[in-house]
Amino acid sequence: MRDLLLTPFSWLYGAGIRLRRFFYERGVFASVKLGVKTISVGNITVGGTGKTPLVHYIAAHLLDRGERVCILTRGYGRDNPRERVLVSDGERVLADARDAGDEPFELATKLDGRAVIIADADRAAAGDWALTEFNISVFILDDGFQHLRIKRDLDILLIDASKPFGNNKLLPAGILREPKSGLERVDAFVITRANLANNVPELQNELARLNSTCPQFVSQNAFIGLKSLKNRGRESSEVSLERIRSLKSVAFCAIGNPENFFQQLENEKFNLAAKQSFRDHHIYLQRDIRGIEEKAIKSGAEVLLTTAKDAVKLSHLKFNLPCFVIENGLTFEDEPAFLSLISNLNQTA
Repeated sequence: MRDLLLTPFSWLYGAGIRLRRFFYERGVFASVKLGVKTISVGNITVGGTGKTPLVHYIAAHLLDRGERVCILTRGYGRDNPRERVLVSDGERVLADARDAGDEPFELATKLDGRAVIIADADRAAAGDWALTEFNISVFILDDGFQHLRIKRDLDILLIDASKPFGNNKLLPAGILREPKSGLERVDAFVITRANLANNVPELQNELARLNSTCPQFVSQNAFIGLKSLKNRGRESSEVSLERIRSLKSVAFCAIGNPENFFQQLENEKFNLAAKQSFRDHHIYLQRDIRGIEEKAIKSGAEVLLTTAKDAVKLSHLKFNLPCFVIENGLTFEDEPAFLSLISNLNQTA
C-alpha cells in the first residue's frame, strides 16, 4: 500500500532525473574536465553497496604505482556540509570524523594520509583547487555516478548482489536513484557482496541485457580480522579471534545496509545475541552506547562488535564492555583484469 501511494512521487522524481540528464547530454548544463585521469565510483541505489572499500582499494593500488591521488567526496554527515575540508593532504590526516564525515575520515586513516582527500559539495571547484595545490595525477569521485557535472574517463558502478535494485522502483517508492536506463553509460560493473547472495549468475545476465558491452567484475567482502576499538590502528596480540567468536556479542552499526554486516558476522560464526542498527551516518552519543550496553546485559552478551566506518566516530565515547572492530577487505574473482582496467586507463583529459 505504501509503495502504491508513493508511486506518483516516483514518477515525478524520474521525470526530473531524465530532464536533468537530457540537459547535460545536450550541453544546456555544462560538464567540466578536471584535466587529469578521473575515475568515478558510484551506484544506482540508495543504501550501502560497498563504495568506500572499493574507493580505498583503487586509491591504494594507484598510490602504490606512484600516482598522486585525490579523492573528491561530499562528506555526508559532517558538521558543516557547505565548508570545504581538506581531510588529508597526501602526507597526513588533517581532520576528524565530525569535520570530514565518517567515510572520508575512514579513507584517510586507512590510506595513512597518503591520498589527498577533499570533502566539498562543489567537487569541480575542489578538483581545480587540488590540481593547483597538490599536483594531482588522478582523481577518484566518491559516489560520482549521478554527479554529471564532472566528466570522467572511467565510470564504475557497484551493484550489491544481496539487493541489486530493490523493487525496481525509483525513489521514494523504491531504492533506485535513477532509471535503470542510466546503466547504459557505465564503463565497468562491480558486483559486490557476492558471497552474501546466490543470484550472481542471474544478476550478470540482467546487467548484460542492460549494457551488453560493459565488463563485469565480481567481488566479495572478505573478513580479515578484528581489532580492539581502543587499540585500533596498531597491532595488538591480545585479541583472540576464536575467543571473541565464542562469546555472546551485540553487533551494532550505522551503515547503509546493516543486514549485510549482521549476515557476514553470522557467516563468520560470531555468536550474536542481539543486533542494533542506526541510520546511515548516525553521530553516536553516549546515550547510544548506554542503550547498546543495556541490550548486551539483557541478552547476556559480553562483547560488542561494530564496523570500521562506525569506529571512527566512537573513540571519544566511554565503553564499559569490550568493543571490537571488524576489519574487512575486498577480493575479486579476476583481480588482474580489474587492476589492468585501473592501471591502463588512458589519459583522455
